[in-house]
Amino acid sequence: MPRFRPLPGLAASVAAALALGAAPGLAAAGAPVSAPRSAASDSLKPAVVRVAPGAFGRSGALRVAIADPAQPLELPLLWEGSAQAPATYAWSPLAGTQVATSGPRLLGSPVGAGRLAGEPIAGNTVSAPAGSGAWRLLLRGEGWSQEVAELTVLTRVPFAAKRAGYVNGYFLGDWATEGSGRLDRYAPPAGFIEVTPENQDLQVSEHFRLRSFLTKNQFAVWPKYVALDLRLIDKLELVMQELRAMGMRADHMAVMSGFRTPSYNQEGVGEGGRAQLSRHTYGDASDVWVDSDQDNYIDDLNQDGRRDVHDAEVMLRAVERVEARHPELIGGAGVYLENGVHGPFIHIDVRGSRSRW
Repeated sequence: MPRFRPLPGLAASVAAALALGAAPGLAAAGAPVSAPRSAASDSLKPAVVRVAPGAFGRSGALRVAIADPAQPLELPLLWEGSAQAPATYAWSPLAGTQVATSGPRLLGSPVGAGRLAGEPIAGNTVSAPAGSGAWRLLLRGEGWSQEVAELTVLTRVPFAAKRAGYVNGYFLGDWATEGSGRLDRYAPPAGFIEVTPENQDLQVSEHFRLRSFLTKNQFAVWPKYVALDLRLIDKLELVMQELRAMGMRADHMAVMSGFRTPSYNQEGVGEGGRAQLSRHTYGDASDVWVDSDQDNYIDDLNQDGRRDVHDAEVMLRAVERVEARHPELIGGAGVYLENGVHGPFIHIDVRGSRSRW
């Protein structure tokens, strides 16, 4: 059985991603490709690289990492054997990532996209792709090459790309705190993930897809943009795990509302019950219910023969247990009654302070 050694300074805060299929000319599922054998290469053993388990979040279920373009990115990698093999790296864009081949582009252009000859990799730090989109890491050494298929890196469009409330024709509106100089959790988000028809079904975690967190409007406009905090996704996965530990089925969680653009959120402020500074506009909140049978209504979690607000209260108990074990994910939670439009649900966020309603 291969022996893996973690690289020095392993960073457990970076999330890993689900493979989306091998790029042309590369091995599938992260397998190495050996060079043609020769007298000089007979003794060469290709490297095998894996993403460290700690990179999948506290839940172990995350499938993406989020980075800012061209910024340092910590990648916790494990190399077969006792030492890291000499290698270079580059980035391969996944379907839906627009790669600029010449001239300026609003969202930047990638570094080394589609090539196996790139920057030398040393330790755990690489430079994230310079363009926005979804990417996988390509590695190449003497006589071998590999796509690190466990990892998808999502690079954000910077907040500064927003002009008059728009990013590339998608209307976001304006955050109430823009220009205020705030640096707390109510400062505008740092950037947005670009969502295209090709990448909308990307698994951001074991049970959640990227499209689940889009604002529910502008259906014909592409690309779309979403602010997303992976701590929220990690917490939702932990809540599902906690419910299963409590003896309940939790195979699917419906997301009624994830990210809401300020413009969309404003439509319901006051009369609609939405807050002016709703955590939904920051990408770290969601309104959800457990729906394992996927009939669009909360499941009978407490097994009392009814599907009602008491089942959402069971979810709240799971949230309390998760926050007790993971105080770094503390946030708001509130149970809501059914009405003529939807069934009961629970709001969950990771605002950084405890709040209940």
